[in-house]
Amino acid sequence: MPKVALYKQDGSNAGDVELVEAVFGIEPNTHVLHEAVQAQQASLRQGTHKVKNRSEVSGGGRKPWRQKGTGRARQGSIRSPQWVGGGTVFGPTPRSYSYKLPKKVRRLALRSALSSKVKDESIYVLDTLAFDAPKTKEVIKMLEGLSVPEDTLIVTAEQDENIERSANNIQGVKVLTVEQVNVLDLLTHDKLVITKDAAEKAGEVLA
Repeated sequence: MPKVALYKQDGSNAGDVELVEAVFGIEPNTHVLHEAVQAQQASLRQGTHKVKNRSEVSGGGRKPWRQKGTGRARQGSIRSPQWVGGGTVFGPTPRSYSYKLPKKVRRLALRSALSSKVKDESIYVLDTLAFDAPKTKEVIKMLEGLSVPEDTLIVTAEQDENIERSANNIQGVKVLTVEQVNVLDLLTHDKLVITKDAAEKAGEVLA
């Protein structure tokens, strides 16, 4: 079982904590991580691109000239694609880019991302994390005590409005619950600050 340092909220050491081997101690699968990030980024695309085809542009109701006898090429509409102002052929239309990975692949990607944080020594486990009221300076004080940059993902066991509102004003800091943890956020933030309860919960769910 991987053993990491346990910290108090003020940054002081509170001993060690053992994490679940199957979740925090596996060899990260880089291919699966890549697949998971691609799937997440694809689902974030709006897909609202749109062009008008020849049936949607205005004009072109009648045949511009008769079929034969003019010496010019036959034309049926001045809104055909080859005309200026004509419709676009095979242009983009609104669509969804999202796709789902198999459940086992998604879970392996999460375990790989969490294990990579342990492997890189970028995880900080807190015994508790609680604020009496929403105060940004409390989060800054906690990050300074842990000596982590303001590019950190904070994971809690349950949703806590005081913690979320305290971190909202700090650029680069994001707060998620265990249920909301995803591969993209784990990989795009340099450090992971997770409560002991959240780590245990992740170990139970993902093992």
